[in-house]
Amino acid sequence: MDSQKNQGGQPEFHHFHAGDIAGYAHFYELRSNLTSDSTPLESFLWRKYFDARAAVLRDGERELGLLWLYGTEEEPYAAMPLAREEDLPACFAALQRYFREVLKKPLVVKLADEGAVNALNLSPEKYLVEEEEDAKDYLYDGNALRTLSGRKLHKKKNHYNNFMKNYGERFSYRPLECSDHDAVIRFLDKWRGGKGEEVESHLDREVDGIHDLLNHCSEISAETGAIFIDGELEAFSVGSLNRRDNMAVIHIEKANPEIDGLYQAINKEFLCRAFPEAAIINREDDVGLEGLRKSKLSYYPSGFAKKYLIMERSGAELSADQVQAEMQY
Repeated sequence: MDSQKNQGGQPEFHHFHAGDIAGYAHFYELRSNLTSDSTPLESFLWRKYFDARAAVLRDGERELGLLWLYGTEEEPYAAMPLAREEDLPACFAALQRYFREVLKKPLVVKLADEGAVNALNLSPEKYLVEEEEDAKDYLYDGNALRTLSGRKLHKKKNHYNNFMKNYGERFSYRPLECSDHDAVIRFLDKWRGGKGEEVESHLDREVDGIHDLLNHCSEISAETGAIFIDGELEAFSVGSLNRRDNMAVIHIEKANPEIDGLYQAINKEFLCRAFPEAAIINREDDVGLEGLRKSKLSYYPSGFAKKYLIMERSGAELSADQVQAEMQY
């Protein structure tokens, strides 16, 4: 995770590995962020697909923030830096200078959280800023999902009750262990095969992330939960806690769709046992898929964590605030 400035004054980006998670974790708590990207586990799960590279930006001995670089040499892009709000201008300026001087490209930032966009207050004459509609995360009230109470969630509660009635004496729940590796692989193969020709590319990316997590299970701290029926793994979930916002992020949730109420059961049991106090539940985005959108809406979200695309317009210059931040950096 050693990522400082090289002799040219530019950040040095290094590939993100499992061993970096502990050292990078504090950057995720520097400011409020309700997107799924607010926990290190999300960065790890998608690191290979997006070829994630990170660099710690420093001002002398003080850490200003964690910078991200993704994509290919031909089409590079960044994520919003993980930094205190007051340090965002310096981090953003450092990214812009890196794109200009090293990559010879205009700065592109994807999936920027709304709080950071508002804090930077970028000039529309210099930057295109637009919402990435299909990337917004679904947010839910924690108590509502843990209890499934109320008229809106009545159907979900009925499915859960049916599962308990039919499988109450046959199922067991516990966190996943490293020794469950083979059982999870078998389950994923079966689950993946059941999708047939309807499998979307995002499913392959997600399965790859799960495999990566299993291969590093002894190195990574993650909340997990699994339901076994008659000793066979039939559902599991993986999540992590954004402590600053008391928000649980559900990165992965998989269940045998042929078992009525199983999705409701793993959802409810996992939240009750792994995140009993989380005020907000982030169940990530729907990647623009209609079926997934309907599923997420059926749990009646309390709000959304919007994300934005930022593109530097041709010929844009650094603002006065960014120039001052760069001078300090």
